[in-house]
Amino acid sequence: MGRHGRVPAHTAAGRQGEPPLRLLFAGTPAPAVPSLEALLASGHEVVAVLTRPDARSGRGRKVSRSPVAERADAAGLPVLQPRSPREPEFLEQLAGLAVDCAPVVAYGALVPQAALDLPAHGWINLHFSLLPAWRGAAPVQHALMAGDEITGASTFRLEAGLDTGPVYGTITEAIGPRDTAGDLLDRLAGSGAGLLVATLDGIAAGTLVAEPQAAEGISLAPKVDPADARVSWDLPAHVVDRRVRGVTPAPGAWTTWRGDRLRLGPVQPVAGSELLEAGEVAVGSDGVLVGTGRGAVRLGNVQPAGKRMFPAADWARGARPEPGERMGA
Repeated sequence: MGRHGRVPAHTAAGRQGEPPLRLLFAGTPAPAVPSLEALLASGHEVVAVLTRPDARSGRGRKVSRSPVAERADAAGLPVLQPRSPREPEFLEQLAGLAVDCAPVVAYGALVPQAALDLPAHGWINLHFSLLPAWRGAAPVQHALMAGDEITGASTFRLEAGLDTGPVYGTITEAIGPRDTAGDLLDRLAGSGAGLLVATLDGIAAGTLVAEPQAAEGISLAPKVDPADARVSWDLPAHVVDRRVRGVTPAPGAWTTWRGDRLRLGPVQPVAGSELLEAGEVAVGSDGVLVGTGRGAVRLGNVQPAGKRMFPAADWARGARPEPGERMGA
């Protein structure tokens, strides 16, 4: 997949002779780990990691550490997990670390001005969109659901406003016709890690200047909740397709079948199936089709409540849809 765009001219290869930066890395989920890895391999010094507190997750509701905390543990780094970065104890810890800069990737909480002011070079955020497009918690998901063909990643200086700070560098990434949010996020996490290191190199060298974001083209990308991931079969097939891909793998597309929740993997629009009503299920040689507001989609994998994800054809052999029976009814 091609990627191009505006990137900091100063790269890791050109850092010889420049003083390394003392860094506090802030991040929480798996897409932040490649950036931590890249910083550990750079000439800069990661002195501690800030991440969200351990939380219960999964069917067993076991307490687990964040992916970033696990990687920091493996690297022997101190891990800071305040309930809020506004806590006075955290601010004292941050001041004591005397870091030059705090790179941040999907940390998961707002950073107060008192913390933003402490590092000399501020907090540098890696955000997975071409700012000012898709400011907010779920930029990749919203880019896919909107039908964008190009997205990217940006590094910018964090300020009190929601992703409003001046931009240091960008890279672009084409969105493939079958990409899910997970696919796209994996690619951006990898390429964005290089952009973050190059940005810090440029800041250390004093050769990189952040530019204000454009006043036009602003869009917002709020968090996508499970309720937002329910499929509306009244929408056209191509819209259903991209909305399902936009919430895959998390929080996961779903509908209802005979009153129970049925999780859906990616679906694919099918030409020539205009006779099905919205939500109507038909099983044939073309697979398991579901009607939409315009056209139909072919189901891939499905997951009934309490079971694993498996092919829709296998599900249909057990469910035996009646003629005219609908999903989401």
